[in-house]
Amino acid sequence: MTGREWRPPAAYVHGLDGPAVVVPARVAAWLERIADLREIRTRHRGADPEVDAVLVALGVVAAAWRQQVGCASDHGTDQRKQPETEPGSPLTTTQAADLLNITDRGVRAAIAARRLNAQRVGDQWLIDREDLEHFRAGRAA
Repeated sequence: MTGREWRPPAAYVHGLDGPAVVVPARVAAWLERIADLREIRTRHRGADPEVDAVLVALGVVAAAWRQQVGCASDHGTDQRKQPETEPGSPLTTTQAADLLNITDRGVRAAIAARRLNAQRVGDQWLIDREDLEHFRAGRAA
C-alpha cells in the first residue's frame, strides 16, 4: 500500500488482546502538527507509560514520513530538490500548483474551500510543504 488509498475506519482497527489502531505515518505527521502532540508528549510525560510509548512512536513515524516525502521539520531540512525555493521555505500558489500538476487557480480554490492550509501574507498565499503533502495525499485517496 502506498499510503494514499482510502480505507474504511475498520481497516485500521487490529488486535487480539483488545482493539488497537494502526496509524499511518502521514496521519501521525498530521496529528503531530495539528494537535501539537510534541507539547502533549512533553507536558504529560510519565503519567502513563503506554501513552508515553504511543506518543513517542507517533513522533518517530511522523519524522520518518517527513523525511521520506522531503518535508522540512524542526529537526532537519528539506531533502528533495524543490523549484525556485529555499528548503523548508513556504511555497507560493504557483509553486504549489507546479508540484501538484494543477493550475494556480485550482490551488487557490482548494485554499478557499479549506482543503489546503495556507497563510495570507500581504497579497499572496503561502503554503507549508507539509500541508502540501497532506493535501496531495488526500487528493490521491
